[in-house]
Amino acid sequence: MKVAEQPSAPITVPLLDLKAQFRPLRAEILAAIAAVMESQQFILGPQGSALEQEIAAMVGVRAAVGCASGSDALMLALMAAGIGPGDEVICPTFTFVATAGAVARLGARPVFVDIDPRTFTLDSAAVAQAVSARTRAIIPVHLYGLTADMQALDEIARRVDALLVEDCAQALGARYRGRAAGALGAMACLSFYPTKNLGGAGDGGMVLTDDNALAQRLGMIRDHGSRRRYEHEIAGVNSRLDEIQAAVLRVKLPRLEKWNQARRAVAARYRELLADLAQVRVPIVPSECEHVYHQFAIRCARRDELRQFLRQRGIASEVYYPIPLHLQPAFAHLGYRPGQLPQAEAAAREVLCLPIYPELVAPRQELVVDTIRRFYAGD
Repeated sequence: MKVAEQPSAPITVPLLDLKAQFRPLRAEILAAIAAVMESQQFILGPQGSALEQEIAAMVGVRAAVGCASGSDALMLALMAAGIGPGDEVICPTFTFVATAGAVARLGARPVFVDIDPRTFTLDSAAVAQAVSARTRAIIPVHLYGLTADMQALDEIARRVDALLVEDCAQALGARYRGRAAGALGAMACLSFYPTKNLGGAGDGGMVLTDDNALAQRLGMIRDHGSRRRYEHEIAGVNSRLDEIQAAVLRVKLPRLEKWNQARRAVAARYRELLADLAQVRVPIVPSECEHVYHQFAIRCARRDELRQFLRQRGIASEVYYPIPLHLQPAFAHLGYRPGQLPQAEAAAREVLCLPIYPELVAPRQELVVDTIRRFYAGD
């Protein structure tokens, strides 16, 4: 079936509705921002310190170090580990560019590895084949809110003496074998970009660790390599989580588990509604994992046609991610070719993320699935 070209309808079901989250919290968030404005303390103040303590306690790690973005969190973690030119860091190819970008910015080499087609996370068997004498770190990305196979990856990392650095940008609140994402490696990196399950009012990030020496080093790196004013022990950067972002995030943090539970309920409803549709495969959740559904990613036939059909009827969807990193122009110098990492390339052709957010009501969700059914029925 060829979908007729026609103008898109006004969006009736957005991919994410941040205004629905904000409305009941409006007074509390504005009061928190106003308190920061009254204090006129905007950098490395009490709000940031309190947020670090609260998130560390929630995840179950000793230390948390706030920074300016999730991308910076990745870079700071690698800097704290001393990773640089000549080193190799294993990354999934099916993820957002920031994961490998942090490696490249430090002069190290991203080594791209294929994914498990069932979970979209790192294929541990492929990682085992990709490690070398130069491997200094492995970065599993807990994509879409599902943790990677951390037991297998931890065994590989220990065998080759590499650091395991979790990319938890999409997975705050997820669990693996009863342990929280963020407490499963040497360091873990969070993003507070507004669309995340715990999102701020702008950019923000955090690095978590159980290692006090790494925590101290991270604290120096984010603040120009300094522990005392105008005394710089190392060459650092300027990457600090500001007080307004921390204040907003502290209002939202106590609601995170409730929001994640609501996302699981939305995901369960999708599974039920899509169960008999042969053209669509819903995401799997291994028994040892607890998903937080940052995205609900289906694999589907004629993905791009379906997406156009939905858009023309006012239903948003998104492709995360259309081009695997090993085929991105930024990494062309590494010499990867189409076909080398086939599972990621297939996922890039087939994955479509459907609307999911805690406030998504059943009638709108039913409209999404009904429209998908109409597409495959030939309407």
